[in-house]
Amino acid sequence: MEIKDIIRIMALKGYMVFENDSKPLNLNYVGIRDTSSVNSFNDLLVMFWKYRGSWNYFYRPGTTDPGTYWLNNPSNPHGTAILKEGQYRGAWKLGKHQGKYDALVQRKEVTVIRDGNKDGVLDLDSGYEDIGFFGINHHRANSKNESIQVDKWSAGCQVTADPHLYDVFIQLCKESEEIWGEGLTYTLLNTTDFS
Repeated sequence: MEIKDIIRIMALKGYMVFENDSKPLNLNYVGIRDTSSVNSFNDLLVMFWKYRGSWNYFYRPGTTDPGTYWLNNPSNPHGTAILKEGQYRGAWKLGKHQGKYDALVQRKEVTVIRDGNKDGVLDLDSGYEDIGFFGINHHRANSKNESIQVDKWSAGCQVTADPHLYDVFIQLCKESEEIWGEGLTYTLLNTTDFS
């Protein structure tokens, strides 16, 4: 998947694409959800930015979905949170995930779909949407090795499988925040948007 394809889909949906390249690291952060397999890091997390007329990018595998543990054992009586596809302007900032390590933490309300039937399958059309602050963070899975299964790593958060790629991601976020200020926009798309 090329950056031009992501930009095209974002434009079709009326989403903002940050193209100001007067300074580096005006980040566009996009998740591309693949619902073909549950409990796997089969989604794509992409950061791209324009600088001096050229697009730069950084791809990493991750998940935009909760693991089967949380789908089967929701912590909310209405069901496990699944971040709804869309664009969330300035909704995250640098902070600590569960007070432990650097992550992007939720700073504005987001919309989640509640999956409460405990069948271990993603239900993106359950009909129950919830808007608010739910601790939907962007963090890593295992701190030492790349994770293969999502399991308990995500109860609705956007999670990077490889800790080394995660470190690069966090460094990009830190450098961007120093230049452009607090508040990172995240856009969540679906692989079906590209077919």
